[in-house]
Amino acid sequence: MTLKNIRYSLTRLLLLLALLPAVGVQATEAPVKTPIRIGLTAVFLEHQRVFNNEWRLYLERRLGRSVVFVQGRNYEEIVDMLHEDKLDFAWLSGYPYVRHKDDLRLVAVPLYKGEPLYQSYLIVPSTDQLSSSLVDLRGKIFAFSDPNSNSGYLYIANLLSKQGEKPASFFGKAFFTWSHLKVIEAVASGLAQGGAVDGYVWDTLAISHSEITSQTRIVSKSPQFGSAPFLAYRSASPIQIAAFQRVLIQMGRDEEGRHLLKTLNLDGFGYGNELLYDTIEKMSRLVGKPQE
Repeated sequence: MTLKNIRYSLTRLLLLLALLPAVGVQATEAPVKTPIRIGLTAVFLEHQRVFNNEWRLYLERRLGRSVVFVQGRNYEEIVDMLHEDKLDFAWLSGYPYVRHKDDLRLVAVPLYKGEPLYQSYLIVPSTDQLSSSLVDLRGKIFAFSDPNSNSGYLYIANLLSKQGEKPASFFGKAFFTWSHLKVIEAVASGLAQGGAVDGYVWDTLAISHSEITSQTRIVSKSPQFGSAPFLAYRSASPIQIAAFQRVLIQMGRDEEGRHLLKTLNLDGFGYGNELLYDTIEKMSRLVGKPQE
């Protein structure tokens, strides 16, 4: 073999050796999995950063995927993010669910006091010992949580609609706080003379923050409605939905899951059924599009 041929062979060998690491990495590198994005709103209790992190890690271990909680400013924003494929799942009120039912899929429903049900509470300041019904709040200042909330708006708007009234004309002033907690705080402080709030949230705060709820009084409670559901967009992967659903429903079967549920003041999660939201859907048709 000539010197020229030897040099040519060595050059080819060195080039092949240089390419081998790159080829090896490309062949064995696993595809990067995007995080599972979960939208949370005022359905979820605020000021629970430590719990948020514990729950996120719990979900990650059982799903084998990273999880990101996305805090929305209101229900409408969360629904928009589902539509725009910026979220995989969301914990929403039953009201936006029935309004967008054709686009959303029911994943799981929280079980409170053993049932997938909850109520809306009409509250006033604890110093108000005279008000006994919604009628007594005519002309007063009233706090709602969100125009897309069943317990924090729709139920009261429905009662008024049956009387030929609207919140804007019935109350002296009505405003949105964008949070069930902030409704309670507004009523407790006297900023509002009445408010509509998620009963589950009020009950849970009565355990963890009784100094706030003790400054309010429950005037009346609504009939029971389907609890605020976990939802996915209609185009979501059935495999991903089944995996997330399974993890939520099995939370009560291990010690860590039971600890997290206790913090949430829930008994667990169930499959749910769209029939749970029939009453909310009927009220939605009567009241019409949410008004801010």
